[in-house]
Amino acid sequence: MEIKETRPYVDWKLMNDFMVDVFEKYGVPRADAEICADVLLESDRRGIESHGCNRFKPIYLDRIKKGTLLPVTNIEVVKETPTTVVIDAHDGMGMVASHKMMEMLIEKAKVYGMAGGTIFNSTHYGIAGYWTTMAEKAGMIGISGTNARPSVAPTFGVEPMMGTNPLTFTMPTDEEFPFNFDCATSIIQNGKIEFYERQGKDTPEGLVISKDGGTMTDSGKILKDMRAGNAALLSIGGMGEANGGYKGYGFTTVVEILSAALAGGPFMKALNGVDKDGNPEMYHLGHFFFVINPEFFMGLDTFKKTAGDICRGLRESEKAPGAEQIFTAGEKEYIYSQYRKDKGVPVGETIQKELIQLRDELGLTQYHFPFE
Repeated sequence: MEIKETRPYVDWKLMNDFMVDVFEKYGVPRADAEICADVLLESDRRGIESHGCNRFKPIYLDRIKKGTLLPVTNIEVVKETPTTVVIDAHDGMGMVASHKMMEMLIEKAKVYGMAGGTIFNSTHYGIAGYWTTMAEKAGMIGISGTNARPSVAPTFGVEPMMGTNPLTFTMPTDEEFPFNFDCATSIIQNGKIEFYERQGKDTPEGLVISKDGGTMTDSGKILKDMRAGNAALLSIGGMGEANGGYKGYGFTTVVEILSAALAGGPFMKALNGVDKDGNPEMYHLGHFFFVINPEFFMGLDTFKKTAGDICRGLRESEKAPGAEQIFTAGEKEYIYSQYRKDKGVPVGETIQKELIQLRDELGLTQYHFPFE
């Protein structure tokens, strides 16, 4: 797998320190800011740029400024048993509440073998794979998902009803990297279209449906029309049933139900982020998490060896004509992380302008970026 990059890089520590300081200036406590910065930068380490620095300002800082995301996270455990937890995040930083949740579940799974939890009244929690990887690093299996503002239409529909709703699994293997299946249940996610718009690129055809049942490619218009309810993303499998669109629609619905019903939180159109008069309001998102400890089955070593054998078997199977390589989930992200490890975060022109603007507005004059 060849990686080509023409954008300038910013050192990881420089970017991390800057983001932490900016979050703190916006009212996020320093310890919480460090969690949030690490979640966003982990996206960039893995090459998932739709959820990294690209979202630092528009999804987090702008929402704090707008009042739809509270910088201080008041974590309230509203129900707890030896193997379960329910948390009310009180509209604070979803990443901070999720970090606390995973710490609690991992400790429970060490004792009881399995644990599960839900969070309600939350906000965007970054890449789901960050939370499942916390379990994997502890020698366990992590499962997580979240609902989101409605942007996905049901099969045979055109109205955005559910979020991109990722369903994510991370499992330890005996290789250098885990099996990490982290993706939306829609064909494409909002962040990717936002990334295309920033790059001045069209969205590939067949991923977005318009009100009249056609497809759309203009990234800027897609984002505008989706916010107005006049366009929607398609679930995995695409339009109709011929290519299995109903399967993706089913998985999207599974995530919606688990994210809302287990915690008794809001769902679908109630997650729009605007009230009936069009004024901004809290998103009240829901997340779910499960941790499974292989030691309570046939042991961690057995699990890792078998998982590794399965992944190796898949990669070593016969390739299609012209195909260079077969990958398993998480492998490409590992390759990106190794490639970028000593290089830093690649930043495009739009992000460069945002970083400079934030620095100048907040008086963080100690920072100087290599692209200046």
